[in-house]
Amino acid sequence: MTPAEAKNKIAALRAEVARHAELYYRRATPEIPDQDYDRLERELADLEKEFPEFAVKESPTVRVGDDRLDGFSTYRHRQRMQSLDNTYSEAELREFHQRLVKLFARDELAYVIEPKIDGLAVSVTYEKGKLTRAVTRGNGEEGDDVTANVMTIRTLPHELTAGGTYPVPDLIEIRGEIYLTLAEFQRINLAREEAGEALYANPRNLAAGTLKQLDSREVAQRKLEIVLYGVGFCEPPAADTQNHYHELVKQWNLPTLERYWKAVGIDEVWAAVQELDRLRHAFAYATDGAVVKLDDFRLQREAGSTSKAPRWAIAYKFPAERAETRINAISVQVGRTGVLTPVAELEPVLLAGTTVARATLHNQDEIARKDIRIGDYVLVEKAGEIIPAVIEVNLKRRAPECVAYKLPAQCPVCGTPTIQLEEEVATRCPNVNCPAQVRRRLGHFVAKACLDIDGIGSAMIDELVDKGWVKELPDLYKLRRDDLLTLGKSVEKSTDNLLAAIEASKGRELWRLIHGLGIPHVGVAAAKDLATHFREIEKLAAAKMEDFIATKQVVIAGIGETMARAIVGYFNEPRNRAMVTALLELGVKPQAPTAKVTSSSVFVGKTFVLTGTLPTMTREEAGEKVEAAGGKVSGSVSKKTSYVLAGAEAGSKLEKAQQLGVPVIDEAEFVRLLAAGNENSVS
Repeated sequence: MTPAEAKNKIAALRAEVARHAELYYRRATPEIPDQDYDRLERELADLEKEFPEFAVKESPTVRVGDDRLDGFSTYRHRQRMQSLDNTYSEAELREFHQRLVKLFARDELAYVIEPKIDGLAVSVTYEKGKLTRAVTRGNGEEGDDVTANVMTIRTLPHELTAGGTYPVPDLIEIRGEIYLTLAEFQRINLAREEAGEALYANPRNLAAGTLKQLDSREVAQRKLEIVLYGVGFCEPPAADTQNHYHELVKQWNLPTLERYWKAVGIDEVWAAVQELDRLRHAFAYATDGAVVKLDDFRLQREAGSTSKAPRWAIAYKFPAERAETRINAISVQVGRTGVLTPVAELEPVLLAGTTVARATLHNQDEIARKDIRIGDYVLVEKAGEIIPAVIEVNLKRRAPECVAYKLPAQCPVCGTPTIQLEEEVATRCPNVNCPAQVRRRLGHFVAKACLDIDGIGSAMIDELVDKGWVKELPDLYKLRRDDLLTLGKSVEKSTDNLLAAIEASKGRELWRLIHGLGIPHVGVAAAKDLATHFREIEKLAAAKMEDFIATKQVVIAGIGETMARAIVGYFNEPRNRAMVTALLELGVKPQAPTAKVTSSSVFVGKTFVLTGTLPTMTREEAGEKVEAAGGKVSGSVSKKTSYVLAGAEAGSKLEKAQQLGVPVIDEAEFVRLLAAGNENSVS
């Protein structure tokens, strides 16, 4: 592979990994099994190792995953909350043990083996024995505060049971997993089926989506469960081994693992993993692997961690269930951003307790890599009970009439010529008004992270699209009251509320409109950067590549070449330009950032990292002030960081800033700088 080919392949893989991380961690709608995602990550890491000149200089958060969402306040973990390295083979599990044997110069290491529950990682904090906070893993350093939702879990005590051999610590972070039992998952899906609603894909996705509901009353209607199996920060220390910790959890009357194993040496570990595999199908929850941990906390500390995961633990993933069947045809789905996804139409086959008739083929590259043809007999896998995927072809059963497949050159719905950007593996329909995209695009446009229009749920979207009232986004602002009143009985109040919400959305912030347009690769952070830089949607729509990349240098921090090409390509499509014009003509007047700063402002071009608890404002409020004054907020400290704003309980970010010599300021100095900047700004 030439360096040029490697650069393009690395960019494509990086975009693909980022897309799947977004789907898994933030949207809880994964498209591929964990093993395929891990394979993509490994392929990317191997290429970056071979071609270091194209590697990411700092650890990208996508490699760790980040489940934080708009609408939630964030909270910093007192002790970092990491994910685990995965393995799918006995050989790699034994290699993990040998690395520790070499490190400690001893073979008889003691381990604890636990079921790996397929749920959403969470950390709950007890202070003086009382439950005070629950936080998702987030990016490992800070996560979403979901305390109100976790308080609805009936099996989680709000106060630890005192007494017994071990006292309750003054403060302890307890790590665990939130999940839905298989029975509850089936109950919810049965109710949706009877109501004619779309079914949820699997318990993990539903649990993750439920926990991120903004209304805790809705959360309480679904019977979330929690299991606690790890310890984070603890003062004073309460345990010296993982086994000891499990005893503590039981004594404090906390929900914990119904079964775990102790083992000495890798042979006993492997025997325990095999026994767990035999027993797990009788558990009330989905279990997709075994977690192997060094038992001794002192040895855990000595082994340390990488930027992503501890070196003293590993997750062994069980092989997914597979079945062989025939591909009768290949159909194509068109997603919200126009991505064409090929789907295998299968001879129905029983897999993991359900009948499977369709399986995703992901993209053209995957079809070519696996040499999948219409008429082939294939192995289908349903890992973690998510959407089935075709794993491999049984070439021994391939008939001469099996036909190779290529994604259509035109969108199968609207006929627009498809495109494939150089740095992407996905094939897209660039037509923003493609009927197949309208439902998903409209749902994105009205979401809380975009135009935030209350009253337009999935049922309403179906009505609007099916009746032909909304064929493209501007049609939303043409809806007539008389038409809406025909949708049901006694709907006057809801209709008036809906029209008022639509009217109010015309004056939302510019970044919300940019995000709502669904431009490929442009999320909330990028939308805010674009709004701050261009300040008007018309100027963004008219931008050229040189407005983003000048003399091979990035003009707008955070907007690289891949995203720039996507933005320019989006607005070069006449239909997209016409849509923006129509929105403006219909009265949409997005608001630019509140402070238009000049080059004399001390915040312009400066990058801030926020850490710890500030005395009088939240980090979100401080971040908004930085962005309003022309600065940028970053989640990690580097040599390019201008300031670290540190409050109480600042941790690793503060330490890194001190190591790199980055200026550290407190809230008082921040307010002084902000005031100085405002004196030089114009509104």
